[in-house]
Amino acid sequence: ILLSVDDLPELIDATSEQGIEPHIADAEAFAQKHRVLLLQHQASGTNIDISLGILPFETEIVSRSQTLNVGGINLRLPTPEDLIILKAVAHRPQDLMDIQAIAASQPDLDKGRI
Repeated sequence: ILLSVDDLPELIDATSEQGIEPHIADAEAFAQKHRVLLLQHQASGTNIDISLGILPFETEIVSRSQTLNVGGINLRLPTPEDLIILKAVAHRPQDLMDIQAIAASQPDLDKGRI
Protein backbone atom coordinates (compact mmCIF):
# COMPACT_ATOMS: atom_id res chain seq x y z
CA ILE A 1 0.00 0.00 0.00
CA LEU A 2 1.42 3.36 -0.97
CA LEU A 3 0.02 6.07 1.26
CA SER A 4 1.04 9.03 3.32
CA VAL A 5 1.59 8.68 7.06
CA ASP A 6 -1.16 11.30 7.31
CA ASP A 7 -3.54 8.56 6.13
CA LEU A 8 -2.63 6.13 8.93
CA PRO A 9 -5.61 6.93 11.20
CA GLU A 10 -8.02 6.33 8.31
CA LEU A 11 -6.26 3.07 7.40
CA ILE A 12 -6.35 1.86 11.01
CA ASP A 13 -10.07 2.70 11.23
CA ALA A 14 -10.79 0.87 7.95
CA THR A 15 -8.90 -2.27 8.98
CA SER A 16 -10.51 -2.23 12.43
CA GLU A 17 -13.93 -2.40 10.76
CA GLN A 18 -12.75 -5.69 9.22
CA GLY A 19 -11.51 -7.20 12.48
CA ILE A 20 -7.88 -6.28 11.82
CA GLU A 21 -6.50 -4.36 14.79
CA PRO A 22 -3.11 -2.86 15.66
CA HIS A 23 -0.82 -5.59 17.01
CA ILE A 24 1.09 -3.29 19.37
CA ALA A 25 0.31 -0.31 21.57
CA ASP A 26 0.71 3.03 19.79
CA ALA A 27 0.91 1.34 16.39
CA GLU A 28 0.50 4.65 14.58
CA ALA A 29 3.60 6.20 16.19
CA PHE A 30 5.56 2.99 15.55
CA ALA A 31 4.48 3.06 11.88
CA GLN A 32 5.52 6.69 11.49
CA LYS A 33 8.96 5.94 12.91
CA HIS A 34 9.63 2.53 11.31
CA ARG A 35 7.50 2.79 8.13
CA VAL A 36 5.59 -0.42 8.91
CA LEU A 37 2.12 -0.81 10.42
CA LEU A 38 1.85 -3.93 12.57
CA LEU A 39 -1.67 -5.38 12.56
CA GLN A 40 -3.35 -8.63 13.57
CA HIS A 41 -6.48 -10.31 12.24
CA GLN A 42 -8.36 -10.90 15.47
CA ALA A 43 -10.35 -13.99 14.43
CA SER A 44 -7.36 -15.97 13.16
CA GLY A 45 -4.48 -14.37 15.06
CA THR A 46 -2.65 -13.81 11.75
CA ASN A 47 -0.12 -10.98 11.89
CA ILE A 48 -0.22 -8.49 9.02
CA ASP A 49 2.66 -6.07 8.35
CA ILE A 50 1.88 -3.18 6.01
CA SER A 51 5.02 -1.50 4.69
CA LEU A 52 4.62 2.22 4.10
CA GLY A 53 6.60 2.67 0.91
CA ILE A 54 8.87 5.66 0.45
CA LEU A 55 11.71 4.34 -1.67
CA PRO A 56 11.64 3.94 -5.47
CA PHE A 57 12.09 0.17 -5.21
CA GLU A 58 8.94 0.00 -3.06
CA THR A 59 6.92 1.71 -5.80
CA GLU A 60 8.37 -0.86 -8.21
CA ILE A 61 7.37 -3.69 -5.85
CA VAL A 62 3.77 -2.46 -5.88
CA SER A 63 3.80 -2.29 -9.69
CA ARG A 64 5.15 -5.87 -9.86
CA SER A 65 2.70 -7.21 -7.27
CA GLN A 66 0.30 -10.04 -8.01
CA THR A 67 -3.44 -10.04 -7.29
CA LEU A 68 -4.85 -12.93 -5.27
CA ASN A 69 -8.55 -13.31 -4.49
CA VAL A 70 -9.06 -14.40 -0.88
CA GLY A 71 -12.65 -14.83 0.25
CA GLY A 72 -13.93 -12.46 -2.41
CA ILE A 73 -11.34 -9.79 -1.60
CA ASN A 74 -8.62 -8.98 -4.12
CA LEU A 75 -5.28 -8.60 -2.36
CA ARG A 76 -2.16 -7.27 -4.06
CA LEU A 77 0.79 -9.28 -2.82
CA PRO A 78 4.49 -8.88 -3.58
CA THR A 79 6.27 -11.50 -5.62
CA PRO A 80 8.28 -13.96 -3.49
CA GLU A 81 11.49 -12.23 -4.61
CA ASP A 82 10.20 -8.81 -3.62
CA LEU A 83 8.92 -10.13 -0.29
CA ILE A 84 12.44 -11.41 0.42
CA ILE A 85 13.83 -7.95 -0.38
CA LEU A 86 11.34 -6.28 1.97
CA LYS A 87 12.12 -8.75 4.75
CA ALA A 88 15.87 -8.32 4.24
CA VAL A 89 15.46 -4.56 4.63
CA ALA A 90 13.41 -5.01 7.84
CA HIS A 91 16.01 -7.54 9.05
CA ARG A 92 14.21 -8.58 12.24
CA PRO A 93 14.83 -12.13 13.52
CA GLN A 94 11.39 -13.29 12.31
CA ASP A 95 12.03 -11.71 8.90
CA LEU A 96 15.26 -13.68 8.53
CA MET A 97 13.43 -16.91 9.39
CA ASP A 98 10.70 -15.96 6.89
CA ILE A 99 13.34 -15.46 4.18
CA GLN A 100 14.59 -19.00 4.76
CA ALA A 101 11.04 -20.38 4.59
CA ILE A 102 10.25 -18.46 1.39
CA ALA A 103 13.47 -19.65 -0.25
CA ALA A 104 12.74 -23.26 0.76
CA SER A 105 9.19 -23.13 -0.62
CA GLN A 106 10.09 -21.30 -3.86
CA PRO A 107 12.89 -23.23 -5.60
CA ASP A 108 12.60 -21.16 -8.80
CA LEU A 109 13.30 -17.76 -7.23
CA ASP A 110 14.82 -15.13 -9.50
CA LYS A 111 18.04 -14.73 -7.52
CA GLY A 112 19.15 -11.92 -9.85
CA ARG A 113 16.14 -9.89 -8.74
CA ILE A 114 17.04 -10.43 -5.10
